[in-house]
Amino acid sequence: EVQLVESGGGLVQPGGSLRLSCAASGFTFSSSAMSWVRQAPGKGLEWVSNIYSRISNTYYADSVKGRFTISRDNAKNTVYLQMNSLKSEDTAVYYCAKVSETGSYDYWGQGTQVIVSS
Repeated sequence: EVQLVESGGGLVQPGGSLRLSCAASGFTFSSSAMSWVRQAPGKGLEWVSNIYSRISNTYYADSVKGRFTISRDNAKNTVYLQMNSLKSEDTAVYYCAKVSETGSYDYWGQGTQVIVSS
């Protein structure tokens, strides 16, 4: 059974940092591309970042480029999202998702809430 379990969300002041984690199981993590996707209150899903498998190429939405860093630890089957210089507009539920071979998302975690507020 595939499982993706996010953690690390919380309340942080503007300008602060958080590190999200997503622990994966039930599939060959090291061969899989992973994504972070977020959903702000009252809005649709927004892609945040991708990291690909062995060569670990990374990609970011313009809205987070230069502030967020995605990484992975294949030994721990975990993908991370380091979020720095957080803004109020980063407030959202953050989901990690497994990217299928066709480029769609075939599995999702339950999400972790991030609130950026003073």
